[in-house]
Amino acid sequence: MAKREQSDTCGLGAALDVIGGKWKATILWRLHARPLRFGELRRRVPGISEKILSEQLKEMEADGVVLREAFDEVPPRVAYSLTPAGASLNEAVHALAEWGTRHAARKAG
Repeated sequence: MAKREQSDTCGLGAALDVIGGKWKATILWRLHARPLRFGELRRRVPGISEKILSEQLKEMEADGVVLREAFDEVPPRVAYSLTPAGASLNEAVHALAEWGTRHAARKAG
C-alpha cells in the first residue's frame, strides 16, 4: 500500500507521515520545552546537517506541527516552536518512546 493511501485509512500512518524519518521525532522532542533558534536546535541534534535540519523544519511547518517565527531585528532572528498540534504529537511520541524503553528492557532481561 502506498504511503499516502495508508495515511488515508490509518491514523498511525498519518502520524508516521509527519514524524517519519531519522530526525523529525528528535526535532519534535528538542522543541518541547521552549522555542529554539536554528543554531541552538542544530547543536541539540548532533549529527544533523544544516541542509537536512532546514528541510525537516520546512516539512514540519507545512504539516502544522512547527511554528517558524521571524523577528524584525538586526541581525535577523528566527525561532522555532511547537504548535498545539505539535505539542500533542510530542506527547504521543513520548508515550511511544516509553513503551520502546520498556520493551527493550524486557528483551534484554
